[in-house]
Amino acid sequence: MESLGIQHFGAFVLACIALALTPGLDTFYILARSGREGRTVGMAAVLGINAGCIVHTLAAVLGISAILMTSALAFAALKYLGAAYLVWVGLRMLLARQSARQPTVTRGRGLSAAFRQGMLTNVLNPKVALFFLAFLPQFVSMQAPHPQWGLAVLGVSFIGVGMLWSMVLAMLGGQVHRLLDARPHLGQWMDRACGTVLLGFGIRLAMQRQQ
Repeated sequence: MESLGIQHFGAFVLACIALALTPGLDTFYILARSGREGRTVGMAAVLGINAGCIVHTLAAVLGISAILMTSALAFAALKYLGAAYLVWVGLRMLLARQSARQPTVTRGRGLSAAFRQGMLTNVLNPKVALFFLAFLPQFVSMQAPHPQWGLAVLGVSFIGVGMLWSMVLAMLGGQVHRLLDARPHLGQWMDRACGTVLLGFGIRLAMQRQQ
């Protein structure tokens, strides 16, 4: 680890665990997809979200994320695009008027939709990009011959910890899915609740400021 410039790796892993256990948009999205469509779809959402984390890791390594820190225009553009996407998905779920026994707005689209939406909600969030840019370098010495490799290793480690917890969440959501299958009318209420929360996340993102 020292050859890569990585410092205090144990503390880094503990921080990753604490961050993974902190509820947020990713946590809610995984539980919502797995609860409404089953464990397998929830796992696809997990893969999508972590694919987004890979994008952010690469951006941090290459220095692309620094643009968001220095450019108010770039930050605002990505922020409003991400907020618009969350609001769009939330409204579709919130305003859907279907029979309790019919597929929901998201149901039936399966694995590809869960993966795509999970990835987009993560990639289009500039706060996540700035988090990777600010968090990873704290544990890498910029005096190392190739600190980029150290950042990449830390990024992969962060993703690994997050993925393990995300898989647990997907399995928990799968248990909720069984309950909803036994009581179809509850599915409509869950769609509305999920739509409301996603809408709230979108509005909150739109109101955030660059720091």
